[in-house]
Amino acid sequence: MKHIACFCIPAHGHTNPMLPVVAELVRRGNAVRFYSFADFEAKIRATGAQFVACDAFLPALSAREENSLLHVSTTQMTIQSIRTTLRMDAFLSEEFRSFQPDVVFSDSACFWGKLSAWKYGVPLVVSTSTFAFNQLSSGYMKQSPKELADMIGGLPKISKELKTLRPCGYRVKSALQLVQSDNQTDSIVYTSRRFQPFAESFSDHYLFAGPSVFSGAAPNKQHARPLVYISMGTVINDRPDLYRNCIDALKNEPVDVLISCGRTLDPRVLGPLPEHVQVFPFVDQLDVLSRADVFLTHCGMNSVSESLFMATPMVLYPQTGEQHAVAKRTAELGAGVTLKDDSVAGIRAAVLDVLQNDAYKASAKTCSDDFRACAGPAGAADFLLAAPHSSNGVDLLAELNKSNGKTQLLYWLIACAVLLLFGLLVGWKYVWILGVAAGVLSAPVTGAMQKKRYAKLVRKQRQNESKTKA
Repeated sequence: MKHIACFCIPAHGHTNPMLPVVAELVRRGNAVRFYSFADFEAKIRATGAQFVACDAFLPALSAREENSLLHVSTTQMTIQSIRTTLRMDAFLSEEFRSFQPDVVFSDSACFWGKLSAWKYGVPLVVSTSTFAFNQLSSGYMKQSPKELADMIGGLPKISKELKTLRPCGYRVKSALQLVQSDNQTDSIVYTSRRFQPFAESFSDHYLFAGPSVFSGAAPNKQHARPLVYISMGTVINDRPDLYRNCIDALKNEPVDVLISCGRTLDPRVLGPLPEHVQVFPFVDQLDVLSRADVFLTHCGMNSVSESLFMATPMVLYPQTGEQHAVAKRTAELGAGVTLKDDSVAGIRAAVLDVLQNDAYKASAKTCSDDFRACAGPAGAADFLLAAPHSSNGVDLLAELNKSNGKTQLLYWLIACAVLLLFGLLVGWKYVWILGVAAGVLSAPVTGAMQKKRYAKLVRKQRQNESKTKA
């Protein structure tokens, strides 16, 4: 029997995938303590784990800070996570002394869980509720100007907050160390290798376990009328304008419509509903998706994973950078169409496109078969109990990084040679324009060269694997 300490931030999308793994660990006779918050107590206790309330350690927020968090400010989330870590320091010191965990199972965004594992030298397994993001896969994220401004403008504030951790024995150089996936940390990712962008760049320290769900139900699409399911998740879901447009778009279509609007929106504000439209604060999403023919979604990783697990194609309507990454990958695999026009006409066209085009259904079914072939919660429990792991494979990212310096050097040598020739042959007056252009082009050009090098490394690795099997 092992002692396992679990940590997660107060978010359904991060907590839910951990729960089936925790239930499996408890079923095998392990002692599991889950450090979480009151909203999740019933779910955690249902797994058989010991629930430990941490609500008292959340910092008090000003109105401005709370508004920033509601609008998914990366800077504010990072700052509040650092402050929560400090407030929990003495408490967790006593917990680690008395419980003596053999393994820490922490959500990737839960700083106090990860930092405590490092501080007390306990093997860490990271729970990754979205894609694993490194220098390659993070290219899938589409940051809005507002999100970029928040990240860049918040760096000095975050650096200042990080310094407060050092006197307590937390050794962390940057926020990137806390949030970015690396190839030395044992990690469970709740998707398949096929669905994970640049999967080959992640080492043997990663288990792509597939969706972590309690349901073993199979998709059942046999019903008289198509079912359209609409949900914007549990965070950015106060969208009466969108729900009204969806209702207007589908009010005259021969479909049944089910909308999950969240607890912050009173369904009555949507007015009288057509007979074939139902609105609820929340639903059993897996059950609905097992019957749904199309899902209009905000593209949270859990929602997309559950949709594909149930072979349901999607209308993709991402709101954040991570959601854009999930939407992009889903569209690449042909299992959904991106909603670029959220007007009544745009929603109707997108939903009907998915309903009438069997290619989307076929791609969703392929993803479902792929997900169901993964290790699942039982495999994730095996992986966690065997931590820490060693990697016997080739680290393609390390190989790639060795050549990146040479790529950058080559690019700037060529750029400087062009600038010099231009100055000598044409004149020096406008050389600065070429210099600016070289700087602007540096990232996309070297990025393209990096991807080309990566593709070459992947081909080489696959050839070596083929020879080994032969």
